[in-house]
Amino acid sequence: MAEAHQAVAFQFTITPEGIDLRLSYQALSQIYLSGLRSWKKRISRMRNRVIKGVYPASPSSWLFVVIAILATMYMRSDPSMGLIAKIQEHLPVSVQGQTMLSVLVFSTLLWLSLILTLRFCLKLLLSYHRWMFEQHGHISTTTKVWVTLVRLLSGRKPLLYSYQTSLPCLPVPPIKDTLERYLESVRPLLSGPGFQRMTVLAAQFENSLGNRLQRYLKLKALWATNYVSDWWEEYIYLRGRGPIMVNSNYYGMDFLYVTPTPIQAARAGNTITALLLYRRKVNSEQLTPVSTVIPLCAAQCERMFNTTRTPGEETGEIKYKCVVFCISLSTCVSSPDVLQHWQDSEFVTVYHRGRYFRLWVYKAGRLLSPREIEYQIQRILDDPSPPGPGEDRLGALTAGDRVPWCAVRKQYFSSGVNKRSLDCIERAAFFVTLDDEEQGMMGEDPVGNLDRYAKSLLHGKCYDRWFDKSFSVVVYKNGKNGLNAEHSWADAPTVAHLWEFTLATDAFQLGYTEDGHCKGEVERSLPPPQRLTWDIPVEEQVSISLSVAQALADDVDCHVFPFRDFGKGRIKKLKISPDAFIQLALQLAYYRDRKTFCLTYEASMTRLFREGRTETVRSCSNEGCAFVKAVESGEHCRRLFRLAAEKHQNLYRLAMTGSGIDRHLFCLYVVSKYLGVESPFLTEVLSEPWRLSTSQTPVQQLELFDMKNHPDFISLGGGFGPVADDGYGVSYIIVGEDMINYHVSCKHSFSETDSHRFGAQISRALLDLLSVLTPAKTENSQAQDKKQQ
Repeated sequence: MAEAHQAVAFQFTITPEGIDLRLSYQALSQIYLSGLRSWKKRISRMRNRVIKGVYPASPSSWLFVVIAILATMYMRSDPSMGLIAKIQEHLPVSVQGQTMLSVLVFSTLLWLSLILTLRFCLKLLLSYHRWMFEQHGHISTTTKVWVTLVRLLSGRKPLLYSYQTSLPCLPVPPIKDTLERYLESVRPLLSGPGFQRMTVLAAQFENSLGNRLQRYLKLKALWATNYVSDWWEEYIYLRGRGPIMVNSNYYGMDFLYVTPTPIQAARAGNTITALLLYRRKVNSEQLTPVSTVIPLCAAQCERMFNTTRTPGEETGEIKYKCVVFCISLSTCVSSPDVLQHWQDSEFVTVYHRGRYFRLWVYKAGRLLSPREIEYQIQRILDDPSPPGPGEDRLGALTAGDRVPWCAVRKQYFSSGVNKRSLDCIERAAFFVTLDDEEQGMMGEDPVGNLDRYAKSLLHGKCYDRWFDKSFSVVVYKNGKNGLNAEHSWADAPTVAHLWEFTLATDAFQLGYTEDGHCKGEVERSLPPPQRLTWDIPVEEQVSISLSVAQALADDVDCHVFPFRDFGKGRIKKLKISPDAFIQLALQLAYYRDRKTFCLTYEASMTRLFREGRTETVRSCSNEGCAFVKAVESGEHCRRLFRLAAEKHQNLYRLAMTGSGIDRHLFCLYVVSKYLGVESPFLTEVLSEPWRLSTSQTPVQQLELFDMKNHPDFISLGGGFGPVADDGYGVSYIIVGEDMINYHVSCKHSFSETDSHRFGAQISRALLDLLSVLTPAKTENSQAQDKKQQ
């Protein structure tokens, strides 16, 4: 109750002489400062709304227009061509200074018209994507002019969301083009009769139901900001009834070789501070939305903090089911999960040894220093109190099936002490786990420990993370850290940007003292973290959810390894796209591992468009398969490799510019279900399993890392669970010029997949591809090399 007493600003007692009022000036001061912070944030938001509302112009340009109009009228010229006089006629006769008022009205209307014109021009410019299809180093005159115009219209520094209204909408591709690309993508995977059957199904779909569905989809594209994103979020993520742990959530890792401090509380202090500094940048919109010249949609940043996913209940039977990405799509009579977002939160929730704590990170409107947060974290670590009955494994409810979690939440967490404690978790800025284990590439078995580190971040003990939070930070006993992110609110590049900033700020900006503690002073009067209390009569359901989650976690086979033989520097010297090189290596590795080709998923972004998320690049192409077969037969295949790499690059560009295959077919399928019609073609297409699911984690903020002076501060990237029960999930990050980090996952329950074996195949394939592209030296060249040495 100590916290409650400290929060009381005044007390009074009634006596025979009257009311005795006792004010707490310290408490009133805290209330005043906290309110002041809140008002400053409101004013900042209002200011940003004005700046965004007039972009690409500036608020001060209004004054320039007014002065220009007044100056022109002073020279006895009417720039309004009689409009100012018309405006004067409608003004009250009694108003003084009619001319000035009418000039202000006309100038404001002219200014708003110019803003809309500039915004329309910028939108047209940003709809130009031919630059992406031009060869590197061969830029056309049209593209050069385009770049100049974009820079001219985006001259002043934009805020994070300044470009949102200027970004083009995602176009609906012609159905004929989508079907042709689809058939081309499955040609190497089907036998002659199988391909002929799919060709007939596609033709029947195009000539009958397809055009009808396309009309509905075009109507939605005219009305909605993005014709894909809302359905993708709802049906692929929020309507999934299975566990989101492993199946949907993904993870990010710490530095590979370096741990900035071995002190758990200190690492937590700096990590929490860095995350809150990033949140401050998001709230004040100081992050740049521009990648080189081209702006990217920043809508995913809106729900990064103070966000949680709450389960929806199922009230009917599943009427149909098809596998898309990694979660089943169904139109059962049910309410989907809901993403709840709060405007602000001044605390984080911390889990340690089965107990939950609310940790206030602001005091009187001031963000606590890293040293103060470390001090508070240490208080939690030193707290000897045991967890309450059922408290320690409560988080398993978020790891198991969604329907039981919804039922338990509705029955036992909708009122009283349980609701208050659950609100503290869900309204927190983010979730923090202080893990008792030590993780990282260490000890006598660094390879095995790295794999265990990945599994720990992916699922932990299945109850020591809160998988519904937008992201959960994990800080280990030896100072290593990482995060687990929920997938529905954003895709990996958005979380990767956050994590890059966090790692760089932690290591290079905030830093540590010589003895490993956070910098700064500590105000010893800080109230201790508040222990959350529960009344949990649902231990049986917690155990059921835990058993479901534990079986899923035990089945996951993870392997993480850094490939150090060469990196993008060597690949670029061969004038090959590093991503195309890696994807072809994955095709070769999979063919050697399973003796066949498979449908391959590579995630690309569509954030060139407003509210864009991802599109699929079908990496297994005719050209790629021809190259792989040539390599395995020992043929001369350098030309085939370049054809395959160019094909992959073209597929990637088409996906990024709105001409992909899978999102279009997915939306056509959703429309068909709303209309209550069946399409054999769409049902079969969306039922095809992705046995090889791949994703590149981009490095987006190289300027934050000093790789020359601190080469050991290398990020491991992150990974995800396998998409198909009989397939592989592969994530990779290209670090610097000489390293590629891989995260491979599969399932133990399928005997023909093995993450370590596939990792070895990937390494071998990379080396073989390099030997294909590197010409063998002749005897004369070898003699010249020896002579030079």
